[in-house]
Amino acid sequence: MLYDYCVIGGGIVGVATAHRVLSRHPGASLLLLEKADALAGHQTGHNSGVIHSGIYYEPGSLKARLCREGARRTKEFAIAHDIPFQVCGKLLVATDSAEHARMLALYERSITNGVEVELLDAAELVRREPHVTGVGALFVPDTGIIDYRRVTEALATRVRTAGGEIVVGAEVTAIDESGDAVTVSGPAGSWRARRLVACAGLQADRMARMAGLRIELRIVPFRGEYYQLPPARQGLVRTLIYPIPDPELPFLGVHLSPTIDGDLTVGPNAVLGLSREGYRKGSIDPRDAREVLGFPGFHRVAAANVRTGLRELRNSLFKRGYLAECRRYCPELTIEDLRPREAGIRAQAVLRDGTLVHDFLIERTARSVHVLNAPSPAATSALPIADHIVNELDA
Repeated sequence: MLYDYCVIGGGIVGVATAHRVLSRHPGASLLLLEKADALAGHQTGHNSGVIHSGIYYEPGSLKARLCREGARRTKEFAIAHDIPFQVCGKLLVATDSAEHARMLALYERSITNGVEVELLDAAELVRREPHVTGVGALFVPDTGIIDYRRVTEALATRVRTAGGEIVVGAEVTAIDESGDAVTVSGPAGSWRARRLVACAGLQADRMARMAGLRIELRIVPFRGEYYQLPPARQGLVRTLIYPIPDPELPFLGVHLSPTIDGDLTVGPNAVLGLSREGYRKGSIDPRDAREVLGFPGFHRVAAANVRTGLRELRNSLFKRGYLAECRRYCPELTIEDLRPREAGIRAQAVLRDGTLVHDFLIERTARSVHVLNAPSPAATSALPIADHIVNELDA
């Protein structure tokens, strides 16, 4: 069978893209292939479940624009499909003078990005969150929490209702593009389509190279390790509590996050992963490790971030170091409060010269579109990202 469209990747971006294709082209034949045995099994199902506001991102970037729109549309989609979510707000807490200066710069960026933010002093911070301390904070009222697995499943239901076919357990090991079609094949079979979209996340660079794209980047996996606080601590905070991010780093730091199912989590940190899909601590995949450690861009990133990398590694190996990061803004936490929770793995695109790709990155061939970088806030932004991808596909 020759499909009109094939989508590789059953995370929220891939499923949202399949949904958007069928919304724009009713009656088209579409196949979605997912390597894992279920949808949303990787980045989508291993994040903090935050509906981001768009406060952090470079003004004018795709992240800044699509995150704001995505937050609104995610909430609208959740209401329409009876998916629980909560707009609990977020506090970004400055704990010293250097962070306070970065906080003020972030406040100015939020104004440029059109994000509603309230500037708080130390007294107001403690009044709102008695268990949190700092020299000041930004309050972002529109930030929320949701279960992105449920959003993905609701989108998948709409894909199937519109006639789309979803196949799980379908690893892709070869892509062959010809003048009139793209052939996708793997151990589970072979499929042909007129147009292909690859939203492969942790495997994005490999899919692009299979399709013949000459890319100068590599996906470097970073493990984000979480802890879960005990039930007695669930009421510790009412809002999401984040540190002030370091603009030189792509990660937001260890945060305290209520979840939509009633848990309270701490995390994530960011340590190099030696297995793109290995969630257990110490997981090593020889191919993944070889590709990362042999990539010049990784060595340049590591050399430029030695102190940060060593700190993250120390905090991964020693729970007390991790605890110290949390106690900077929530000093009453104890080592007994940190209970294990499954890690996540972030797909970070890195260029050969060591540049970290911060924005969403999409490349194309004559018949395919490849999402090469879609880190946080991709889950929040999935619906407008899908619009953007389909625009590229139809161009």
